[in-house]
Amino acid sequence: MDYIKLIDKYYGNSPELRHILVTHSRQVADRALQIVDAHPQWEAEGLVDRTFVEEAAMLHDIGIIFCDAPKIHCNGPHKYIEHGYLGAELLRSEGFPKHALVAERHTGTGITIEQIEREELPIPERDYCPQSIEEKVICYADKFYSKSHLGEEVALEKIKYNIWKYGHEGYLRWQALEALCS
Repeated sequence: MDYIKLIDKYYGNSPELRHILVTHSRQVADRALQIVDAHPQWEAEGLVDRTFVEEAAMLHDIGIIFCDAPKIHCNGPHKYIEHGYLGAELLRSEGFPKHALVAERHTGTGITIEQIEREELPIPERDYCPQSIEEKVICYADKFYSKSHLGEEVALEKIKYNIWKYGHEGYLRWQALEALCS
């Protein structure tokens, strides 16, 4: 798979947004690959495909182009919370169903059906929590980088605070991700 070619297909006419997407995604991919490399048993046991982790990390936010987030040059009609499932739909249409799961399940520490109902989120009702080690590693790595502050790493305490704001169950999922990726 040539993920840059796929990004260019959808972001070629939006150079500022393409730069933000590629820069952020490269940071996430590099961190995710460092985590994978620190756990060689995952690859040895067939639990992780390093190439897939890089590809999926580079594509996890491909749905932002459909969303309204002017600070990062996104001018689409959808709410930002929708970028995961919209990116997943795009990736499925391109023939990448496994990559689509990463896009769909990386937001926050995952989104449950109960959370969708309770908060009346504008996304289809299904479980959006990361399942595979690959999904979990990318979800975790993503929290360290912001698209609005490219090149900066988010401090661990700020990540924890941001996750805690969304509730106890999300924070418990963060702790599980942190334990897995340490």
